[in-house]
Amino acid sequence: MAEVEAVVECKDILGEGPIWNTREQRLYWCDISRPAIQSYDPAGGQVQAWEMPEEVGSFVFREQGGIVAGLKSGFAFVDLETGRVKPVAEVEAELPSTRLNDGKCDRRGRYWCGSVDPEREPRCGLYRLDADLSCRKMDGGFCVSNGIAWSPDNKTMYFSDTARETVYAYDFDIESGEIANRREFITTWDIEGYIDGATVDAEGFYWCAHIYGGEIARYDPAGKLERTIPLPVRHPTMCTFGGKDLDMLYVTCGTKFVKEKLAHTQPLAGALFAIHGVEARGIPEPFFAG
Repeated sequence: MAEVEAVVECKDILGEGPIWNTREQRLYWCDISRPAIQSYDPAGGQVQAWEMPEEVGSFVFREQGGIVAGLKSGFAFVDLETGRVKPVAEVEAELPSTRLNDGKCDRRGRYWCGSVDPEREPRCGLYRLDADLSCRKMDGGFCVSNGIAWSPDNKTMYFSDTARETVYAYDFDIESGEIANRREFITTWDIEGYIDGATVDAEGFYWCAHIYGGEIARYDPAGKLERTIPLPVRHPTMCTFGGKDLDMLYVTCGTKFVKEKLAHTQPLAGALFAIHGVEARGIPEPFFAG
């Protein structure tokens, strides 16, 4: 039986982007709206936070140290020791309302990140930042980018548009970093909730947060719902594997979508959760090659 534990009872406005650092054995995540990057050390329980100059949708670790983040204005290097933020590539400067959102590295160290439009207009893109710091738009016409993950064999890339209630699958070429043949993988039209952030386990099952549905879901490689794990909050945003053996799930959420009159029913909204006993193992998150 899966056991859900609130490991940090914070009050994130919009907790997102949890990522396990295998070298440090620490969990990092962001609060997009604060905005800040945070970390949690499960060995001692310490929590740290670094304020950011603008909204931060996601981030990944760099091979040479520090992180590269998807900020409102674009990609940027962030040195957590000094607090220095160095812009790398501007994204969607012609669209002042959009910002970068969900993002992850593929297993060749390229950082993929999609954008989000608060007005829910289909003008957002999916971008790839390469090790040489060149940035390329890989696809477009989205409203709310989320759910980026790759199959264990690197042949399939997953990407969701939460507003359209659809997770897409692409054919993926790990060597070139090209995507092709976008098709429907999962839809949430017939269930409560929408698919937000996601990850893939070592067996190729797709784990995701059902925001507005109050649960974590596991889908098989064919897109069939295999099981769900209920949470004590209604708005989970993303899950990732962590722990020494990558056998537990960390889950972020937020207070942003909780109506004030219902806040008393969700006292743990905004907390960081760990789910034990999921009977699955994750795949280490790659570091950015640049």
